[in-house]
Amino acid sequence: MKTCLVVDDSRVIRKVARRILENLQFEVAEANDGAEALKSCKEKMPAAILLDWNMPVMDGITFLRALRKEDGGKAPIVVFCTTENDLAHITEALTEGASEYIMKPFDGEILEAKFSEVGLL
Repeated sequence: MKTCLVVDDSRVIRKVARRILENLQFEVAEANDGAEALKSCKEKMPAAILLDWNMPVMDGITFLRALRKEDGGKAPIVVFCTTENDLAHITEALTEGASEYIMKPFDGEILEAKFSEVGLL
């Protein structure tokens, strides 16, 4: 079973994403911020990461840069899921190694489409 780490400081967003991803046959882990996510990735690298931008402790883009430097850290497909919708944020995320970028709010149809596009489904 494919694994996905959902990284968001909102418990509600994590739970919604978990429900959708489990219906898509993913094993789901959760992290509250980038630092927690990095620790989780060092223990077990997921196939995919659904990542928020704005979080306390370590934000999403800082996490992504750190992840890509880890052993095996270039492997996970990273999909940013955030309210940041300006071209500068999108460009920065894709330049730093994100595979896709979706806006909040999202639904199962959007997640399924994006995960299909990047070859996870």
